[in-house]
Amino acid sequence: MPSAPTKLDLLLAAYLKKQRGEKSFAAFSKETGLNASTLFRMERGDQSITLGRLNDLLKKLNASLEDVFGETAKRKLTRRD
Repeated sequence: MPSAPTKLDLLLAAYLKKQRGEKSFAAFSKETGLNASTLFRMERGDQSITLGRLNDLLKKLNASLEDVFGETAKRKLTRRD
């Protein structure tokens, strides 16, 4: 049985949907470097992404962690505790 999507999966899913807009999965796939079926599952929150692939994806979309995960990501990444 697959596990439920995490909050991070759902935040990334919403961001990807917004970025894809009216583009087809095939067109957005070329832009992101991920295959269309992977993008579809990610937009549903059904597939997680590794940190390395997330880093590559953000570079291709010219985006930051804050763009995807909000200000919370910035605060958590800069804390020293």
